[in-house]
Amino acid sequence: MTDTQEKIFQRDDKNYLPVFNRYKIVLDRGKGVYLYDLAGKKYIDFLAGIAVNVLGHNYKPLVDAISKQAAKVIHVSNLYYTEPQANAAAKLVKLSGLNRAFFANSGAEANEGAIKVARKFAKKFSADKVQIITAWDSFHGRTLATLTATGQPHYHEGFEPLPKGFDYVHFNDISELEKKISDKTCAVMLETIQGEGGVYPPKGDYLKKVRELCDKHHALLILDEIQAGIGRSGKFFAYEKFGIKPDIVTLAKGLAGGVPIGAFICTEEVAQAFKPGDHGTTFGGNPLACAAANVVLDTVPQEKFLAQVEEVGKYFKQKLFDLQKKFPEQIVDVRGEGLILGAELGKSKKSGVEIVNACMERGAIINCTVGKVLRFIPPLIITKSDVDEVVKILDDVLSE
Repeated sequence: MTDTQEKIFQRDDKNYLPVFNRYKIVLDRGKGVYLYDLAGKKYIDFLAGIAVNVLGHNYKPLVDAISKQAAKVIHVSNLYYTEPQANAAAKLVKLSGLNRAFFANSGAEANEGAIKVARKFAKKFSADKVQIITAWDSFHGRTLATLTATGQPHYHEGFEPLPKGFDYVHFNDISELEKKISDKTCAVMLETIQGEGGVYPPKGDYLKKVRELCDKHHALLILDEIQAGIGRSGKFFAYEKFGIKPDIVTLAKGLAGGVPIGAFICTEEVAQAFKPGDHGTTFGGNPLACAAANVVLDTVPQEKFLAQVEEVGKYFKQKLFDLQKKFPEQIVDVRGEGLILGAELGKSKKSGVEIVNACMERGAIINCTVGKVLRFIPPLIITKSDVDEVVKILDDVLSE
């Protein structure tokens, strides 16, 4: 018999590392865009496990593929070939227009691999070509290297000394990058759309100019699409919206619809910097994770699916603009692409956390990042009526 929520709170608080501020609900099951707690209360999910559950919850083709693969083999070493991994890699290469894929277990691991291969590649030009430039307010992971790449100093505190060779510029400020980049720059690493830092898309031809600067200085362009990729922008890769192609792109979160996986994809030239033994993983790209990824890779890139993301995303964004007009002091900006959207709070009667809690009490799961931006990264299968349901709850909360 399942314990009560209170008993689970107590057991978890006693035994789990204290690194999360958890909300006081125990989520038990899901169906489509809805989650249910142990008491049976229903919540519409506009967080999707932080942009992970792109096909919603309990999506039958995904459940069936995982079950079928688990009944065959869950894991073998990467010393051997498996069909699910070979298929998933081929699909990513075709979709990206790049040449080689590597599977890891998380976004941080994917970014770590991208940093490693970029450094190794740069050594063929010069031993001191090591600088990696990232953006303030970025988020790239929690390993020591990806933590250092993350341009938010509060994440660095207490973990010094950090790896050397990282510098930061402001996102969307091309003149600042122009001053900082040089022939000693190994790579520029950016989120195509900043997520954790407050949902900031690139402005104008910013990314095209970044691409040009990288080419000028023989530096690699690494685009982190861990949050903005897998169709979330309305294109499978967000960089497709901005008319460029990176040398390396990283993915995770939604890639297997909820099963842990990460990946980086790179050009053939970059890939050849690695030789056997330079990089690896025990669990990354295992048959179970890749079987799940293949379902996502067969579903999300479909033209009709992405068109629906684009259409519902525009509808949702307009509804947020309508809320901004109604509550101009409480919502001061609305931004984003597709179904990665942010509403920045101004002089709200409630803090971001209080708004999130009030929405949860009314049966909607949303998120607040950087303390002041309501972030919406729902399953990609949401409809306009789902948007209306959440906007109505937000309207009620902001009206109080």
